[in-house]
Amino acid sequence: MGNSDIMGAAEDIADQFLRMTKHYLPHLARLCLISTFLEDGIRMWFQWNEQRDYIEATWNCGYFLATCFVLINLLGQLGGCILILSRNFVQYACFGLFGIIGLQTIAYSILWDLKFLMRNLALGGGLLLLLAESRSEGKSMFAGVPTISESSPKQYMQLGGRVLLILMFMTLLHFNASFFSIIQNVVGTGLIVLVAIGFKTKLAALTLVIWLFSINLYFNAFWAIPAYKPMHDFLKYDFFQSMSVIGGLLLVVALGPGGVSMDEKKKEW
Repeated sequence: MGNSDIMGAAEDIADQFLRMTKHYLPHLARLCLISTFLEDGIRMWFQWNEQRDYIEATWNCGYFLATCFVLINLLGQLGGCILILSRNFVQYACFGLFGIIGLQTIAYSILWDLKFLMRNLALGGGLLLLLAESRSEGKSMFAGVPTISESSPKQYMQLGGRVLLILMFMTLLHFNASFFSIIQNVVGTGLIVLVAIGFKTKLAALTLVIWLFSINLYFNAFWAIPAYKPMHDFLKYDFFQSMSVIGGLLLVVALGPGGVSMDEKKKEW
């Protein structure tokens, strides 16, 4: 069996999977995507004093401002998640969550930590895809009404979302000489390039979902660490951030890469 036969068989399996899951895959994608915000909002509630004291000590901003920070994070994240899951004011919810990402990037000094910054940008990529999906739904309400051509901001949101999502995988590459790491890096890099340029996008994104989910279960098993140990919270944070990126990739699988992609250009050739 040649490479083209293997690729064809893999695409057939992916298409069959999409047909079977098309009604609930977008819902699962949205749930995964907002999972890190949901978990963090709940954590703000249960670790209210610790979070407030950390911000107050780090920024020397006083009790009141530190309390406001925690309150904004709690209400902003939980409120945004509720709006997204209920499909109400999704665009406003996305912009609110963008604001939370920016606020946390500054407050927790993530800006100076390349790994965490890349992961936060990947999280923003998932929100961009969600924003693009909500714009699609808005336009579908006016079916039959003449509209400007599809080269709308939505397509560039999808492109930006895809490119930002792959930053998560850049943080998973291991630069050592072991055979397993080399294979993982080569295969992973190939897949993220395919997603970025939008070629065989659904198959590549679905493969990345399986790969990232497997890595996430293995390396971020926070449930195996006692809750009182700091590593428990660290792994839990990593786990849910990865789940959000998985949600973004599932949106790519469910909705396709958009107009600015090689898959779409092939239709015109």
